[in-house]
Amino acid sequence: QVQLVESGGGLVQAGGSMRLSCAASGRTFSSYHMEWFRQAPGKEREFVAAISRSGDSTRYVDSVKGRFTISRDNAKNTVYLQMNNLKPEDTAVYYCAADRYYIRHTPGGVDYWGKGTLVTVSS
Repeated sequence: QVQLVESGGGLVQAGGSMRLSCAASGRTFSSYHMEWFRQAPGKEREFVAAISRSGDSTRYVDSVKGRFTISRDNAKNTVYLQMNNLKPEDTAVYYCAADRYYIRHTPGGVDYWGKGTLVTVSS
């Protein structure tokens, strides 16, 4: 069992930066691929970024490439999402996810979810 707790959300102006953190419980954090998803009001949950177990491979949705960076610290059981040059369309609840065997690009089949943290980008 893995419990995920996101933090770092809030209100930021367009063009600003924010770093989200996701702390995981348990001693097997390094055994999980980690992802960030987001869900904007009235929209479906979508993939944002993913990082492999060791951190040597990352993936991003096209809309955040060059602006967002996912990273992890396996010693701290934490995954991060650094978000720069934020846009109003980045406004959403951001969810941390963990998967034991696959890096998921869709929400279906994710092993564990956090409860989410709200990011609001004002214009």
